[in-house]
Amino acid sequence: MHAFIGQTETPSRPAPARISDRVAAQLRDLIQTRGLKAGDRLPAERTLALELAVSRSALREAIAQLASQGLLVSRVGGGTYVQAAALGWQEQRIVAPLSSLMQDNPDYAFDVLEIRHALEGQAAWHAAQRATDDDRARIVACFQAMQAAHGHGDHAAEARADANFHLSIAEASHNLVLLQVMRGLFDLLQSSIWESREKLYLSPRTFEPLSQQHRALMEAIVSGDPAAAREAAQSHLRFVHDALRALDEDQARRVRASRLPTSVDTP
Repeated sequence: MHAFIGQTETPSRPAPARISDRVAAQLRDLIQTRGLKAGDRLPAERTLALELAVSRSALREAIAQLASQGLLVSRVGGGTYVQAAALGWQEQRIVAPLSSLMQDNPDYAFDVLEIRHALEGQAAWHAAQRATDDDRARIVACFQAMQAAHGHGDHAAEARADANFHLSIAEASHNLVLLQVMRGLFDLLQSSIWESREKLYLSPRTFEPLSQQHRALMEAIVSGDPAAAREAAQSHLRFVHDALRALDEDQARRVRASRLPTSVDTP
């Protein structure tokens, strides 16, 4: 943790002492990245411990933690299995209720962006203080993936890489509640304004600032500067909010223009 002259905000609590918290987050990621469904079995304990590079005792504690939350179930002599809640928590608690609101009024998407402004600023603050070497490496890799996607002209992949970058910062905050809420919000945004997010990368006017903002955010976290990380996250989201508003307004103008009667030259 780094100390800063003139810092007045109360320091956050230190990184969680229990390694099982981190292993539990790794297990959640494994379930999602492999697309495991309810009833699917996790790899054997020995295999899983080797894959995650953790001790078997820490793995057992993490499994017990997720089992207590209803995300996993262990069967004596039969292994550990995914339960429905493991994949449906965000959808059931966050995505579904808000999706119905946004179907009625797409402007609610901007309410989601406002919530992200608060959450991601705090996530960046904590990540700068708590990130492990592995966390920092993952954040850098996600940033590089965004740059590579832009180089290939794959704007859909670039938007997905954008989401992964922000979620890697939430993971580095080591706050499981914040991480799950942010995952739900990104699922919601993916289903609502993903097309608009892709458009942000089509124009050099927006790509260059986005790239600079992401780099500033990454560097602040990697260097362990929580104040700079929070400011970088919030400045970035203000830019995204304004850029998406401008896209919507431009689209609305085009729709209105298309409805105007075609002028006819008089003889």
